[in-house]
Amino acid sequence: MSYAHPDYLVETEWVAQHLSDPEIRIVESDEDPLLYAIGHIPGAAQVDWFTTLQHPLRRDFVTRDQFEEVASKLGITNDTTVVFYGDKSNWFACYALWLFQYYGHQKVKIMNGGRTKWEQEKRELVKDVPAFKPTTYKAKEADKSIRAFRDDVFKSLEAKKPLVDVRSPKEYSGELTHMPNYPQEGATRGGHIPGAVSIPWAQAVNEADSTFKTAEELKALYEGKNIKSDGEIIAYCRIGERSSLTWFVLKYLLGYPTVKNYDGSWTEWGNLVDAPIEK
Repeated sequence: MSYAHPDYLVETEWVAQHLSDPEIRIVESDEDPLLYAIGHIPGAAQVDWFTTLQHPLRRDFVTRDQFEEVASKLGITNDTTVVFYGDKSNWFACYALWLFQYYGHQKVKIMNGGRTKWEQEKRELVKDVPAFKPTTYKAKEADKSIRAFRDDVFKSLEAKKPLVDVRSPKEYSGELTHMPNYPQEGATRGGHIPGAVSIPWAQAVNEADSTFKTAEELKALYEGKNIKSDGEIIAYCRIGERSSLTWFVLKYLLGYPTVKNYDGSWTEWGNLVDAPIEK
């Protein structure tokens, strides 16, 4: 059994062979934005999930116009293939890819294993920041089919559609309401959305090198918890970064047709007046 859409995943060796390909832009997106300065893949641009992709005022992404500006500054055209990688088993690389898709950029890939595998293989890291010639990038209307809002979650609850909670077991149980070192991700209540199934994101990757598990292993993992390809599935975590990895796995590696990432996640739901919670 192979991945449903293997073209969305590339190996480190493939990236190493395409470092000077003008039709490819490599993008590093990390949880820890300081890693890029310590050393990055030659020619890679940095997209910081917080300062680059978030709206400066409201709790939302950059607008379509702002996204066009980001892509243009990175020298990305509508035909550029963008390859994302990062730390934490590609959490924020998947988050950045998801946002690029949200604004209609189809040519996207994840580098399997991210920074971890590249470093393990002792491949070249550089400190010089590349300069890009700005482009005229045109984004599409936001693709709401891949993003869940709280109203979508309420509708899923009513219809008893599957929700996947990708956080740790202690967050799911409600034992942990605040993640240490993440003050911006606090919630007044602990627990999970009623009916949500606990499948921590980490179960989808190999601990040794951060690569994704095989298609067979992934199928067994999700179908074993009754998360099947028929119907609409919503994944969530605390702010939507870990669940974007699960979204990527379900959508591209397993080929589930209707998967949404709820980026409001627990920081919204756990603070939402009158929202039902289970422990």
